[in-house]
Amino acid sequence: MNTPKEVINNINQIALSKGKYKKSKTLILAILAGAYVAFGALLAIIVAGGSPGITENNPGLAKFIFGATFPIGLILVVIVGAELFTGNNAYFIPNLLRRRQPIYHMFRNWIIVYSGNFIGALFLAYVITHLTHVVHSEPYINSVYSIAEGKTSHTFLVTFIKGIGANWLVCLAIWQGVASENTAGKIIAIWLPVMAFVAIGFEHSIANMYFIPLAIFEGANITWTTFFIKNLIPATLGNIVGGVLFVGLPYGHLFNKKMQPKNQ
Repeated sequence: MNTPKEVINNINQIALSKGKYKKSKTLILAILAGAYVAFGALLAIIVAGGSPGITENNPGLAKFIFGATFPIGLILVVIVGAELFTGNNAYFIPNLLRRRQPIYHMFRNWIIVYSGNFIGALFLAYVITHLTHVVHSEPYINSVYSIAEGKTSHTFLVTFIKGIGANWLVCLAIWQGVASENTAGKIIAIWLPVMAFVAIGFEHSIANMYFIPLAIFEGANITWTTFFIKNLIPATLGNIVGGVLFVGLPYGHLFNKKMQPKNQ
């Protein structure tokens, strides 16, 4: 297993590579990441949403099941390679602290990746889920409506704070994945924090690009304006703060010493 200093060194190298990607490569990888996260969200709906008896009699267990099935998305992003906006909120920060990378690399990446994630999530919501009627019947449709209504029922501040919590744990999951040197270890390291943030009920902007549009496509009484104002904007801002302020900055400051790549 890599030490925290080695993890930061690896993160720095990854961020430098990400900053040099062609726009087309970044966009394609971002679309894939949005789809991967959406696959995890769909699996959680099918497994946990398809168990109304457990939800009614043991809500804590239901939340755990929902959280336990969701992480396949981030696992795929890390293992097979893709560009996820929330993970990238922390990747570039250690390099920026040492002025090893221009800040426009980060903002260019964020803009392209956020857009691509949205495309991938919407594709899964409309084409793969809505058009195939996978969640059109009970009890799945009730779960789809309930998730979206819950996510758009909070104040801006509450959703913002929940966004901080979500990406704090997501970025820690990625950090742990980088720390592990084998596939099984990476899967476990990623699964635990992601399971935790989903079971707790925090807000992940990319996952919500699937959950809430899917409910809209399925006829929920939620408008696109409500989606953006009540959830996506505050969740996104919270995710940025969670990744930058609570992972990238502290670990970049504490462990970002002058190091050569491990292979040198």
